[in-house]
Amino acid sequence: MYWTDFFIVIFVYQKLIVFIFETRILCMKLFCFLTLFFTLTIQAQFQISGIVNDSSNKPLPFATIKSSENFSAITDIDGKFTFTASSDIPFYTVSYVGFETKTITVIQNKKFYTVSLSQKTDDLKEVVVSNENPALAILRKVISNKNTNNPQKKLSSFEYKTYNKLIVTANPDSIDGRIDSLASYKDLDKKKINIDSSDYKFKEIISRQHLFQTEKVSQYQFGNNKLKETVLGTKMAGFKQPVYEIIAFNLQSISIYDPKYELLETKYESPISNNALKDYNYKLLDTVNIKGRDTYMIYFKNKHKRKTSGLEGVLYIDQENFAVAKAVMRIKGVLDISGIHEFEYAPSEKIWFQSNTTFKIVKGKNEEDIKILGGTIQFDADAEENFEPRKKVASDFTYLLSESNNFDIHYNTNPPIKNPSLYIEIKDDASKKPETFWEGYRKENLDLRSQKTYLLLDSLSIKKRVEKRLGIGRKIINGFYPVGPVDLDLKKIISYNNYEGFRLGLGGITNDRFSKNFRIEGYTAYGTKDGAFKYSIGTGVLLDKSTNTWVNGYYMDDVREIASTVFAVDKRVFKIYDPRPINISTFYQYTGWRANVQSKIIPKTEAVLEVSRNLIEPKFDYLFNLNGKLYSSYIMTTAMLSIVWAPFSEFMQTPTGRLESDKRFPRFTFQYTQSLPNVLENDFNFGKIDFKAEYEKQYLNRQKTSLLLQGGYAFGDVPITHLYNTAPNNLTKETIVQRVTFSGRNSFETMFFNEFFSSEYVMFQIKHGFDRIKIMRKVRPSLVLVTRMAWGNMENPQQHVGPAYKTLDKGFFESGIELNKIYKGIGLGGFYRYGPNQLPRFDDNIAVKISYVLDLGL
Repeated sequence: MYWTDFFIVIFVYQKLIVFIFETRILCMKLFCFLTLFFTLTIQAQFQISGIVNDSSNKPLPFATIKSSENFSAITDIDGKFTFTASSDIPFYTVSYVGFETKTITVIQNKKFYTVSLSQKTDDLKEVVVSNENPALAILRKVISNKNTNNPQKKLSSFEYKTYNKLIVTANPDSIDGRIDSLASYKDLDKKKINIDSSDYKFKEIISRQHLFQTEKVSQYQFGNNKLKETVLGTKMAGFKQPVYEIIAFNLQSISIYDPKYELLETKYESPISNNALKDYNYKLLDTVNIKGRDTYMIYFKNKHKRKTSGLEGVLYIDQENFAVAKAVMRIKGVLDISGIHEFEYAPSEKIWFQSNTTFKIVKGKNEEDIKILGGTIQFDADAEENFEPRKKVASDFTYLLSESNNFDIHYNTNPPIKNPSLYIEIKDDASKKPETFWEGYRKENLDLRSQKTYLLLDSLSIKKRVEKRLGIGRKIINGFYPVGPVDLDLKKIISYNNYEGFRLGLGGITNDRFSKNFRIEGYTAYGTKDGAFKYSIGTGVLLDKSTNTWVNGYYMDDVREIASTVFAVDKRVFKIYDPRPINISTFYQYTGWRANVQSKIIPKTEAVLEVSRNLIEPKFDYLFNLNGKLYSSYIMTTAMLSIVWAPFSEFMQTPTGRLESDKRFPRFTFQYTQSLPNVLENDFNFGKIDFKAEYEKQYLNRQKTSLLLQGGYAFGDVPITHLYNTAPNNLTKETIVQRVTFSGRNSFETMFFNEFFSSEYVMFQIKHGFDRIKIMRKVRPSLVLVTRMAWGNMENPQQHVGPAYKTLDKGFFESGIELNKIYKGIGLGGFYRYGPNQLPRFDDNIAVKISYVLDLGL
């Protein structure tokens, strides 16, 4: 999912909640509700809750609770437990390996119990059999038997349906609904009273409705080692048209046997992966009966867990076939996230097949409050002497809960799977299902509170124009602002470079209000320094909605940086500022037309096939020498194919088109350009091959490594305007201070503009970013180490008359340190040039750059 779209949903729902709540307490973006969904416990009628500690009041995680009704539960990582029982339950027992089992008598009207267990005096250590932890012996058998127990390995195919309900809510009973008052006397006759009614109002709201609610019915089909989800119905409170990115948002792994287990789109080494034994500690807690079969109850915890979150939980392992019969996975940090997988045993297939999943997020712990998108998420500090607990706020009670139930399961039926390369496909009528459809799939009817959630949020959404605001926000993120049937292009309004000066313009593209199948786009701009107008006009026709196939045509008269590499399939990037072009002074003018077809028809790709004809006029001192004939301008008629391939990404088919729902790496971009001899007065015969490979890896400790490999090869008669400059970004100035400017994106910060040109090149970049470092309360920079290198060659240098330049035969090397987001998103970087192309004067090899990263307070 794209986090930008997620933030927009957050922003829109913040407005909705403010309207309901009328107070600053809930004035947080829905981000606070959809990523920090906070509560401590859930209370309900006939629920018994408590906490299990040892003699030193240290919580005992995953202790076993058994009631007199033969019902069992376990404590969570904090030692807390909650279970539902009949009103006349006489007692329950609490047991834990290495501790004495304790029987607790149930007292009428008592809901919370603190249970303290005593360690066994005869065996305080973990049980060891044959000098080995018995849990390790069990896990070895689990790992060796994975293929015979994993449905996606043992079964040739299967299919089932799932009903899912997700809510963001709070338990009204946990909120103090009193109106607090503080009286202060100004004089003997007058009294001023300050009233805090925030809890009272929040409890009043949450007693009537949830903050957010969505339902989904899906069909899952597995065959040929691929699992596909088809969404048959979807319903989202406050939205007539569901937010498809939320539907695709991956809360937890579908299969417990995946080598990487995923919670909230973060992947962790699975506790039953092939390498799990070196990453996790295991402890045999108990033996329990599940669905009539005996299982081992094994606690696991990551060995390498530091201050950052690490995966831990409990596995229930079938004693006969060593399959997972139940799993509890949890992460504790700023977010307290848990995922539970429950299974049913299928005797016909001798396999445990997943039947239910539960996902929950509550507020975790943090050393300090978090400010994000204009709001503040408050956390409790560590208890100190004279520590006064802060007043609880709405975020302390709010939580997200997602529950899925599987049914109508069929094995080895070899169902036909349409478009198996798609991860998710949403039916065109999924959001238009009648209430009878939902009644047929819900396990139980919606309670009054859930029914009111749809009614109230739908009406408030209309009143507050939530969907319209969401649409506007999405377009702003992508650099557009809708005005009636036209989306104004925010990138065209103003920019600056050394050739045009200030570039002032106006541009836009028609939107769905104009037509869903036809569009017109264009812009015009004026440079204050070169005194020239530029413009473009174009149109497009939609051929196929499902594959986003468009046929487009344009006519243009504009300028472009010489020797720059532009991949036609690269996504449009909108920034508040675009720093690198500020320093560029060498451009060429291109005037002509282009026609293309863009499509996602090939699985996991996006492609552009284009034909163009342009008159090229260099705007600097340059002549191209072709066999003794000098060209100051020339005509290029070319055909170009550009394609990006993301083999590991997941794609989603929606009623509005195909989306990349989960962007994964590596991803590859290929582009081939060929001139068309003797076509429309084309002057030169040449070809160009361009390639780019990108890889990113994010670590659990918030570090990130990025790799970029890019290259190009131009052959034939190619003017310097269409060769390669490898993205330089340094000014030709005398001192370091005079050269201070903004850093670029993947550019060589110590390479001077127009210093090197190549007809063939390869460049490699590696960046490694660390977690933010706290220097002062408001100064928390992010340290990034960067190294770049490039090699190149210039064939036929005699063809280029005018500019003086060097080649990259011996290579170019630079390394640097970036301190990003030092304060308010502003950062500073330093880079050093070394190797064969190092300059004689030391200062000339140093570049200092300013950076800016939009800081959301994360």
